[in-house]
Amino acid sequence: MRELDVLMLRYLEQRWPQADGAERAQFERLLESEDDRLWRWMMRREVATEQGMAALVERILTLPH
Repeated sequence: MRELDVLMLRYLEQRWPQADGAERAQFERLLESEDDRLWRWMMRREVATEQGMAALVERILTLPH
């Protein structure tokens, strides 16, 4: 999905360089999620059950455009 690609690339450009190892590992786990689940999280139709994953999704969604 193109929209997910845009969000992920925005994260990589804006946040990845200063992210610590734990956040980077969380992002890599996020990428392993199914696209339909990612879509629901990114559209705020669902919240990830894991607190760290939910926080990362929120961080991605609040990055400047």
